[in-house]
Amino acid sequence: MMLLVLGLSFAAFVALSFAMEKHQLDLYGKAAASTARMQLWRWLGWGLLTAAFALCVWRHGWALGPVWWLGAMTVAGLLLAFGLYPYRPRWIAPLAWVLPVAGLAAASLI
Repeated sequence: MMLLVLGLSFAAFVALSFAMEKHQLDLYGKAAASTARMQLWRWLGWGLLTAAFALCVWRHGWALGPVWWLGAMTVAGLLLAFGLYPYRPRWIAPLAWVLPVAGLAAASLI
């Protein structure tokens, strides 16, 4: 279940970074997204963070759920900010799709 939360958190941070003009220009150059598309990325990012929070609270309760959620967000943020953006920026979008699917597959096996 935590792999799913980690994948959702990573995908949420990717969506929130795609909602920023700076990251759009870094990744795609002059072919940046429109304002409406960046607004969609912002809503998707916050929705995925909300889903990750709901999963943590559902699984661990109100006592430990927010703690696990903050931990998953920390790991996902560190991976994105210090691992992928500086060294492998082209891996970000594919991993944003793969990690939640892998987390869902792992959660269904348990």
